[in-house]
Amino acid sequence: MITPAASSGPAEARHQNVADPPASDERRVQFPDYEATAAGLIRDAANRWEDRILVILDDQRVTYRQVEQQSAEMARALLTSGVTRGTRLGLLAPNGPDWVVAWLAATRIGAVTTLLSTYLRPRELSWALGHSGVEVLVTADGYLGRRYPEDLETAIPDLAFQRRGGIEIASHPDLAKVYVWNGTDRGWTSTVEDLLVDASGTTNTDLVIAEAAVGPDDPMLVMYTSGSTAEPKGVIHGHGAVVRHPYNLLPFRDLVPGDVLYTPMPLFWVGGLTYTLVSAMHAGATVVFEERFEAGATLDLIEAEKVTHVVGWPHMSQALTEHPSFPTRDLSAVRGGSLDALLPPDLRVGDPELRANSLGMTESLGPHSIELIGSALPEAKRGSFGRAVPGIEHRIVDPSTDEEVLEGELGEIWIRGYPLMLGLVGAPNHAVFMSDGWYRTGDVGHLDADGHLYFKGRMGDQIKTSGMNVMPREVELVIEEQPEVMHAFVAGVTHTERGQDVAAAVVLRPGMSVDSEEVLERLRGDLSSYKVPRHVAIYDSPEDLPWLESGKIDLRRLVGMLAERYAS
Repeated sequence: MITPAASSGPAEARHQNVADPPASDERRVQFPDYEATAAGLIRDAANRWEDRILVILDDQRVTYRQVEQQSAEMARALLTSGVTRGTRLGLLAPNGPDWVVAWLAATRIGAVTTLLSTYLRPRELSWALGHSGVEVLVTADGYLGRRYPEDLETAIPDLAFQRRGGIEIASHPDLAKVYVWNGTDRGWTSTVEDLLVDASGTTNTDLVIAEAAVGPDDPMLVMYTSGSTAEPKGVIHGHGAVVRHPYNLLPFRDLVPGDVLYTPMPLFWVGGLTYTLVSAMHAGATVVFEERFEAGATLDLIEAEKVTHVVGWPHMSQALTEHPSFPTRDLSAVRGGSLDALLPPDLRVGDPELRANSLGMTESLGPHSIELIGSALPEAKRGSFGRAVPGIEHRIVDPSTDEEVLEGELGEIWIRGYPLMLGLVGAPNHAVFMSDGWYRTGDVGHLDADGHLYFKGRMGDQIKTSGMNVMPREVELVIEEQPEVMHAFVAGVTHTERGQDVAAAVVLRPGMSVDSEEVLERLRGDLSSYKVPRHVAIYDSPEDLPWLESGKIDLRRLVGMLAERYAS
């Protein structure tokens, strides 16, 4: 088993309907008092929330009790089929009850689930299956026009010649079985429905014994980063972190029993899984999914289901608020989430630099810094990403010496604490963590006297121009203050004499116009001369730029676009 990273200290266990909100400025660790495993999570949630709806997708409305019962049935079937603690099981499906039930079924008996992205193309799918060593794959038949059995045969051509339940392929030696929901016409696949027939081969007592063998420190899942600047990493998280971290974040979020959360964020990433689904399970809330985000249909759904929290990416906000029907919509139930523009006017902060924010990553299972979500920061904390989540430590280090820098000085952000990943697939832990458990995030920032963290960008993004260092995010923030600008992305492009030049891609707000020279003229009054971009490319729409499916800008392709235009 992979050795967990060092913990930052003991935790105070709490078990209530939801974790306690902080009294005044009190910040303390709060964990549930049951065994922090998948089995503990779903059994506790079913006991507390019973017939409340947990998941909605189209006309499917599945309660907490039903999810527990269905996942127990599938877990027994998996045990009968030979899946057990430590089996590497891949899950490839869109958001919905099937995904939730399968994930809980596998993890409650200790199988390590590799969460596969529905965006993966055959070549990427082949790589991910091989990299994570998936032994058993559970997959949807298709999604949004894709047929996964066909994709799998393209990814692994020898699959077409295999037999059901006895797959043997040299390129993917671990893969042995593939189960498909809703029927299959491939000789090498079995159906999930046929799998469930075998549930009677394992008793409830056998299931309880299998669950008891799983502990909080056991690996639970492999989640791949979206790879905006490098090849994806397979991040391994344990049961304890997945169960405890969302619970510990609840005091900073306005979630109560009966709330209804909408998100398009996939369950195979942190935003969908822990920040939405597991958080909802702790709070007794309902999660609403849809097949795909489309502004008009999504507004229909938010309105009809009386959604209280919309959790999504920033670009969603523009699509929803600019839809022609938006002014007539009744969104009065919405009171929280990540999209400020959808909140009632009295709950909006307006200035994004003064809205409480958090900083996180896949490796920390989401936020490692946080303030009360949705609250307004004082002017003195403008741009803060909050203080360390209770149970997590921050350190700012000079990356060239590994020595801690002085307060207010920029350096690499290191983190340590209970939600930190157990490790990375294929990498020894000594190559991932420092000897005392610290993890080098690759993010650049500084801390103030009160422990507030200020994020300035990625280390790899730093631009070296004429011997001087420029952090792209600092320049982006200044550009985005201009009223015509929706988004700004800054990168370095090669220059034969200066090493790199600062270049900016600027996306304008709808109906607005400004030329590059005017943008530069304003920047010259706000930035040191070496930070002012030498090149500004103006774009009318976000669609003119390359994006990843995660909603992040595709930095590698963007740099290529800017380099092709400006490099010398």
